[in-house]
Amino acid sequence: MSRLHSEHHLVSRIGWLRAAVLGANDGIVSTASLIMGVATASAGPSQILVAGVAGLVAGAMSMAAGEYVSVSSQADTEEADLARERIELETQPEAECEELTEIYVKRGLTDELARQVAIQLTANDALDAHSRDELGIVEHMAARPVEAALTSALTFAVGAALPLLMVVLSPASLLIYTVATASLAFLALLGAIGAKAGGANVWRATTRVTFWGAFAMALTAGIGALVGTAV
Repeated sequence: MSRLHSEHHLVSRIGWLRAAVLGANDGIVSTASLIMGVATASAGPSQILVAGVAGLVAGAMSMAAGEYVSVSSQADTEEADLARERIELETQPEAECEELTEIYVKRGLTDELARQVAIQLTANDALDAHSRDELGIVEHMAARPVEAALTSALTFAVGAALPLLMVVLSPASLLIYTVATASLAFLALLGAIGAKAGGANVWRATTRVTFWGAFAMALTAGIGALVGTAV
C-alpha cells in the first residue's frame, strides 16, 4: 500500500516575504541611521524623536508608494504579455502548440511525448500552459501591487518604531550607543526570522543584514558629526 508523498515548498511565500523583509529592514536601518546622524550633530532628545517620527511616516509612505508603483509595472507587463498570448492562441494555434512542444523537448522530453503533452495541455487550458511554461508567470509569483504596498508600509513602520522606542527609553547620555546596539540586535533577529521563514541559511542572512546595517549607521553618524561640527 503506497503512501502519499507530502511536500511543503516555501517559494509560495516569496512575494509577501520579500516585501516584509525589505520593509522591516529599511525601517530599522533608515530610522536608526537618521537618529544616529541627528544625535551626533548635537541635537536634543526631543529633536531626535521628532526627526525619527517624521522619518517613520515619510518612509512608510515612500515604501508603500514605491512598492505599489514598481509591482504595478510588473503586473502591467504580465497583463500585456498575457493579452498578446491570447491573440496568438486565437490566430496561430498550431504555431503556438509547436512552440510549447519545443519548450518541452528542451526540458528533456522526446519529440513525440512533448507533442502529446503540448496538445493535452492546450486542450485543457492553453493560456495557462503558455503563461506558465512560456512566459514563466505562475500564481504564487504573480505581481500583487496592493499586497506588496501594504506589507512594505506596515513592516517599515514596525521596523522604524524599534529604534524610536530606544530613543524614548534610553538616557540622553547613552542614546547613541543604545540605539546602535539595539538596532543591530533587531536587524540580526530580522535576518534570522526572514531566513527561517524562507528556508535559507540563517547565519548567512543574519550576518549580511547586520553588516550592512552597521555600515549605514556608522556612515550616517560620521556625516552627522561632520555637519554638527561645521555648523
